[in-house]
Amino acid sequence: MRVNIFPDVRQLLKSAPGSRIIAAVRNPAKAQDLAERGVIVREADYARPETLARAFEGVEKLILISSSEVNGRLPLHRAVIDAAKQAGVSLLAYTSMLHADSSTAQLAIEHRQTEDAIAASGLPAVILRNGWYTENHLYALSAALEHGAFVGSAKYGRFSSAARKDYAAAAAAVLTKGSHAGEIYELAADQAFTLAELAAEVSRQSGKPVVYNDLPEQDYAKLLVDFGLPADLAALLADADAAASRGALFDDGGVLSTLIGRPSIPMKELVALALRA
Repeated sequence: MRVNIFPDVRQLLKSAPGSRIIAAVRNPAKAQDLAERGVIVREADYARPETLARAFEGVEKLILISSSEVNGRLPLHRAVIDAAKQAGVSLLAYTSMLHADSSTAQLAIEHRQTEDAIAASGLPAVILRNGWYTENHLYALSAALEHGAFVGSAKYGRFSSAARKDYAAAAAAVLTKGSHAGEIYELAADQAFTLAELAAEVSRQSGKPVVYNDLPEQDYAKLLVDFGLPADLAALLADADAAASRGALFDDGGVLSTLIGRPSIPMKELVALALRA
């Protein structure tokens, strides 16, 4: 069995030797550390479909990591789906978004469309609907400590955010253990939190006063633009916060911890790691 790589290659290397893992990357020169661990490194760029056929040659199980493009993911994802079908891939895994089929968040639209494209392709597939990454919240840690506040538009909405490492472990599990074709997994942390609770935890551990300031969605989007984010990305993130206030990023099904065989990493542990970084 050969599979292409999830961002955290260490998760797959726990279950399979590097010689059975293919890392499909845009620039192989930047993945020499993987090659040194025995991983097969191949060039693959979603935006250049001609690179995909060679990259997927001999692949049995493949994970399609959703593109980071804003409002332009679907054509890139279709290119991967088409190439995977031509390569005869036996299982396609896709990293979607929590409750993508019903979410009110704008970010969910292209995930729904990608899920539909996968279904239409006829490829055996497993959908990994990832919740928010706790690391997403902690990108603003330095600014929060400096200014004494996290900001957002989530009100009292609860985030079932999990660590990147946990989602990577779930992906590795579906690629290397058991049969998962046809499954849709809603992946979320065991413990949810509000942004006010996140701020309180940062304050407790850092010894500095940190609060959560809730802003109207448009004001939050403008603030993100002022911080240097592109306007379209800022609007999507502010919209996601607003959707979270309506429960879009909450789930208590426990599927993530079941897949990885352990509890998800608590938010307080990730805060501690971020404060030490």
